Amino acid sequence: MSEFIGSDYETLKQKTKYASWIALKLACDRRGIVSPSYKAFSAAVLSRSGFDQTLKRQGPRAAYSQEAFYWQLEFKTPPHGDLPFEIGHIDHTELDVESVCSRTGRGLGRTWMTLLTDAFSRRILAVHLTFDPPSYRSCMMVLRECVRRHSRLPQIAVVDGGREFHSTYFETLLARYELIKKTRPSAKPRFGSVCERLFGTANTQFVHNLKGNTQLMVRVRQVTQSVNPSGLAVWPFEELHQRLTEYAYEVYDTIDHPALGQTPREAFESGLAKTGHRTHRLIPYDREFLILTLPTTVRGMAKIVPGKGVQIHYLFYWSEAFRNPEVERQNVAVRYDPFDVGTSYAFVGGQWTECHSEHYVTFHGRSQKEIMLASEELRRTRQCHSQQLSITATRLANFLESVEAQEVLLQQRLTDAESRHLRPAASRTQAEQPTTLANPTAIAANGKPLKIANTHVYGEM
Repeated sequence: MSEFIGSDYETLKQKTKYASWIALKLACDRRGIVSPSYKAFSAAVLSRSGFDQTLKRQGPRAAYSQEAFYWQLEFKTPPHGDLPFEIGHIDHTELDVESVCSRTGRGLGRTWMTLLTDAFSRRILAVHLTFDPPSYRSCMMVLRECVRRHSRLPQIAVVDGGREFHSTYFETLLARYELIKKTRPSAKPRFGSVCERLFGTANTQFVHNLKGNTQLMVRVRQVTQSVNPSGLAVWPFEELHQRLTEYAYEVYDTIDHPALGQTPREAFESGLAKTGHRTHRLIPYDREFLILTLPTTVRGMAKIVPGKGVQIHYLFYWSEAFRNPEVERQNVAVRYDPFDVGTSYAFVGGQWTECHSEHYVTFHGRSQKEIMLASEELRRTRQCHSQQLSITATRLANFLESVEAQEVLLQQRLTDAESRHLRPAASRTQAEQPTTLANPTAIAANGKPLKIANTHVYGEM
């Protein structure tokens, strides 16, 4: 029985207990051995259940929940650091709520949230919201937001195995400010439990209480048009960002955490009071830091179009340095500011040159938060238009094809109409041949002969 459980039941085929017992009974009958009952076989299977059995039948990811939990690395090592800003977790999640455009009301889809969390106090250090899927740009922006709010970065950044955390730009930024990057093992969320648990808390306490949340999409076959979250969405991106940051920095920060016995803000402040503020770790929020955190496009390069400049995210940016004929139509490195859609940078002549877009007048003089929110919404609107471009082109091509077909028919009708009276008489059928009167010398009323030889006669005489 133990042999069959190990070789037949505990395999990736995932046979049922009954199927394995039938195979065992057949083998016993062939050898002349009394086979165990199905009840005894089921009890033996359950006695062996656990991590090893799940690992053999379903693989390591399914068995991970039954794996032994290590509470400490060493006897004297706390699991989440000794002080604030020692260990920070960075991770992404897609919010379960649809957003709309503030101007047109059209749906813009779901947004991605990037969090930077302090492991010691469980405090949310920075939040970044974007429509783009996880990328190194989101990682750099959440670090920029942390420096803007706290003028400091954690000493250790714990990340997962995503490609966005292995970008050259992201690792350069970490190396410049002496941050240690630690990559947690793949498919083992316990190493990022601080951040992973926070995602669930944010969804249950805040996101799932908003109109247009996507909880129903778990059972997508039961979703009808009347209850589809995309049709019920009412939250513009700016209002959603404002309420989300208010929840992260004010509400969650002041609620008692069950693992701490106090609020994250109190744990953070008491930790700084005990261990010191470490002013030598402060980072100025200046031009050098901003340039290092500026992301680039997917290609990283853009062509200088004469009279228009460089195109970044469907928008053109212009600089007086582009007037030089030597740089026209050259591919140059570009970077853009996610907090300001009116400004970007191009590497021309061995230095970064500031460029301005046609929307610079609109965004100039606005606060940084206003510019960031408006810029993100504008980019998403242009992105949605670009995604619909193929659909629009197909519809236009079908329409033009139908117009061209109609033109061919109209042209053919005009040609037939013009050539109908020019066709020779020999080509006409017998029914179309002209008919003459029997007396070609008939006399008219005035006494003159009537020529009717070539007169067509229609109908019966």
